[in-house]
Amino acid sequence: MKMSSEKNSMPLFGRNPRSGIRAKSQPLAYKLAPENLDEYIGQNHILDIEKPLRLMIEQDKLLSIILWGPPGCGKTALSRLIAAKTSSHYIALNAVTAKISDIKNSIEQAKIDQYNNKRTIIFIDEIHRFNKIQQDALLPDVENGLLTFIGATTENPYFSVIPALISRAQVFELFPLSNKELKSVLNQAINKIKDSISIKIDEEAKSFLVAESHGDARKLINILEMAILTRKKNTQHNISLDLLTNLTLSKGLKYSEDDHYDIISAFIKSMRGSDPDAAVYWLARMLKGGEDPEFIARRLIIFASEDIGNADPTALIMATSLLEAVKFIGMPEIRINLSHVTTYLATAPKSNASYLAINNAYKLIDSGVVYPVPDHLRDSHYRGAKEMGFGNKYIYPHNYKHSLVNQQYIPENHNLYEPRETGHEKTIKKRIDYINSFKNNKNSEAQNFEG
Repeated sequence: MKMSSEKNSMPLFGRNPRSGIRAKSQPLAYKLAPENLDEYIGQNHILDIEKPLRLMIEQDKLLSIILWGPPGCGKTALSRLIAAKTSSHYIALNAVTAKISDIKNSIEQAKIDQYNNKRTIIFIDEIHRFNKIQQDALLPDVENGLLTFIGATTENPYFSVIPALISRAQVFELFPLSNKELKSVLNQAINKIKDSISIKIDEEAKSFLVAESHGDARKLINILEMAILTRKKNTQHNISLDLLTNLTLSKGLKYSEDDHYDIISAFIKSMRGSDPDAAVYWLARMLKGGEDPEFIARRLIIFASEDIGNADPTALIMATSLLEAVKFIGMPEIRINLSHVTTYLATAPKSNASYLAINNAYKLIDSGVVYPVPDHLRDSHYRGAKEMGFGNKYIYPHNYKHSLVNQQYIPENHNLYEPRETGHEKTIKKRIDYINSFKNNKNSEAQNFEG
C-alpha cells in the first residue's frame, strides 16, 4: 500500500485520543499504528486496489476471515482498520488469556449491537492458542452472522484451527514486509513523531535497522523507540549506526513450527537440486533459529539413501558418521560438520532408484502379489526341513564362476530396481545388464563348478 502524504503527528506524551490511555505508557508501535488503509504498508497481494479483501472492506461486505502471517506483518493493525472502516463494534480478545466466559460475554454484547443495527467484529489474536472447546464456542454465532470473526495467527491455521471454523472463514496469508516496505514504515514513523522529537538518522543507519528487523515492522519500531529513549534530554537525537549496533546485539531469528517444516523442506529440495549455496543458507537459517542439529543429521541420512543411493554409496557413510559426530560435538562447532556433509550431499550425483525400488515392491504387495517362498530358498537348518524338500535344490553361487548361477529367486520377474546412468550407478547398471544376459543364456547352467 502506498503511504499517505497527509501529515499525521501522534503525541509521544500526554493522552492518546484513540484510546484514552496516557500515551507515555503505550509502546511506540501501538501509537504509530496506521489509521487508514492508505497508511497501511505491505500486503499488496490482498490490499491493493481491486483486490478481494480491499473490496470487501471498502464495500462493507466483510465476511469472517483468518489472517495468517509472521509477527509484525500487520495482522492486528489490519483488524482495527477493518473495524473502523466498517463502523463495527470491535471486541479484541487474546487467546492466551481469554476464557469461555469472555466469548459468552462477547456474544451477549453482539446481541445488543444487533438490536441497535450495529455489526460486531470479534478479533481473536493468537487464535491457534484456543483449544477445541473454545473454538467450538464461536461456531454457532459465526455461522448465523451474529459475529464477524477475525482471527490472527502466526501458525498454519490448517493445522491449528478446527476445520469447522476454517470452513466458515476465508484464510488470507500475510507475508513478512520487504526491506523497501520496512523503510517506508520507518520513514512514516519518523514523519509522524518529528513534531515531538527531532530525529537525525542517516541512510546507513536506516539500512541497518531495516536489515535487523527481518520483515517485522513491530520490531523495527521497537528498536527505534529504544534508540529514542537513550537520547540525552533537550538535544537533537542522532540515531547512529553504532547506537543501533549496541541495541541489537542479539541476532536471533523467528523460527516457528511452520518455519521448522518449511525450511527443512527448502533445505532438502536445495540439496536435491544440487545447489550447495542454497542448501547451506537454509542450514544456517535452521541453526540460527535453534533447530536441533540431531534432527538435521537424521534428515541427511534419509536424503543420502532417498536422493543419492547407489549413485554415490559414500553419501550414506558420510551422513551416518555425521549423526555420531552430533552426539559428541555441540554448537557452534557442529555447524562445520553439518556444512561439510550438506555440501557433499548437495554436489553428489543423484538417483532415487533405491527409493523407488522399495516403493515399487510395496505397491506390488499392496496389489495382492504375495508370493510363497520357493522351497529351494526356504530355511533348511532345522530338523525335518530336508525331508520336506526345503533348501534341497538351492545352488550356492560362490561355488561358481563370477558367483553367478541361473537360479530363480522370485516366482515372477519384476523390474523394481532400475539404476540410472549417473555416478556409481553406471557401474551397477552394467553389472545388472551382465547378470541379466547370463540368466537369459539358456546354456549358462550351474556347470563351472570350481570346488
